[in-house]
Amino acid sequence: MKTSLLINEPLLCCRMHDDANAEDMLDVFSGGHVYIEDNLIVSAGPEKFRGKADTVIDARRMLVLPGFVNTHHHFFQTLTRNVFAAQKSELFDWLITHYKIWRGIGGEAFQVSAKTAMAELLKSGCTTTSDHLYLFPARAETTLIDREILAARELGMRFQPTRGFMTLSKKDGGLPPEDVVQSEEAIFEDIERLVRDYHDETFGSMLKLSLAPCSPFSVTPASMRRTVDIAEKYKLQIHTHLAETRDEETFCLEKFGQRPFAFMQSLGWIRSNAWFAHSIFLNDGEIAEAGKAKIGVAHCPSSNMRLGSGIARIRELLKSGANVSIAVDGSASNDASNMLLEIRNAMLISRLRAPEFWLNADDVLWMATRGGAKVLGRDDIGQIKPGKCADIAMISLDRLEYAGAQHDPAAAVVFNAAMSPVDHVIVNGRQVVIDGRIAGLDEAALIRDQQRLSDELVRTAERTL
Repeated sequence: MKTSLLINEPLLCCRMHDDANAEDMLDVFSGGHVYIEDNLIVSAGPEKFRGKADTVIDARRMLVLPGFVNTHHHFFQTLTRNVFAAQKSELFDWLITHYKIWRGIGGEAFQVSAKTAMAELLKSGCTTTSDHLYLFPARAETTLIDREILAARELGMRFQPTRGFMTLSKKDGGLPPEDVVQSEEAIFEDIERLVRDYHDETFGSMLKLSLAPCSPFSVTPASMRRTVDIAEKYKLQIHTHLAETRDEETFCLEKFGQRPFAFMQSLGWIRSNAWFAHSIFLNDGEIAEAGKAKIGVAHCPSSNMRLGSGIARIRELLKSGANVSIAVDGSASNDASNMLLEIRNAMLISRLRAPEFWLNADDVLWMATRGGAKVLGRDDIGQIKPGKCADIAMISLDRLEYAGAQHDPAAAVVFNAAMSPVDHVIVNGRQVVIDGRIAGLDEAALIRDQQRLSDELVRTAERTL
């Protein structure tokens, strides 16, 4: 028997067009309805709904949006937010400091930290998330992706984990220590297992696997090339960090004789099934190539500010035809998993450039929804449209922070910083957040577990340094 849910008479519903450059990319209507059966949107529009539903949500004072899509994260980093020794560091020094702590993370900590990160994302309107798990400490179990998948299933979140890795240790000219680097044999055996056990490429899939070697300064060229081959074999998306800092640029020029973009191009990575985190230091020619290849970019403004990395050229990337999304990045360089805050920062950081490069509220909302879906290679999410998956975020405008800002309800949630969780989140037709609380989650217990594991991790690192 089908279950049904009706979102009735929204103050404003934003359906989203496919084209980031469309004048009416938000495609809005007021009043009317969004009607869901099981996990799919059946109808959505300004017409009054003539029928009955099992569950009805009164949306007369609510902004209704497609669920946000987060395209880059490192869940395990929620264990090391605000570490004092790294508060003033740029990326390379920040990484070296954290490697000394992260080498001690175990299986339970990976699962709890994933649950913490996803709970934060859900409460800020995110319904689909990727995670870039590239850290597999020698002392930890090897089934760490499985731990994250279990957390996603417990919370009911749509998940696109990436099996990451590092193969270039410090002794071989890379950045990470040897005890967080894996052999190619172990990595690609695990990839085969994960694809076999978990990957679901069907429409509406709750779990799709992607592949994500960490970066040009922590992975060998051979591993990068082999990733492309495996991805072609299984039709997977591929992901890595690219052009994040000047240090990375210097590293690639000195070690490979090429800028980061050209180096990745030589390895076969500039392709439509690839997406890259940050992509700050791209020149005009590289941006044109990015658009021509239809690569994806995960824009991480908070992390870029936190580490002093720079401002990505997002307006130019969008104009070039590249697929651009918004991502929170890891919680040791953000230090939150708050998509609403990230969307706001994406707009604001663009305003530090010349006005012709500014992003507006429509741009960043599109990037956080339809743009994110495109980057992850999905055509079943990111829009409120019949036949699409029922992934929806709902935000009441009856909040102190939006008082006086409702002349443009969609822009209000971008310009005005939210002080409390979104009201309702629907993932795959199921209410996951109800009145600001995640269904079935003992949040107090999660907080205690997370802080206990974080304290143990940092204390152990301090004793061994």
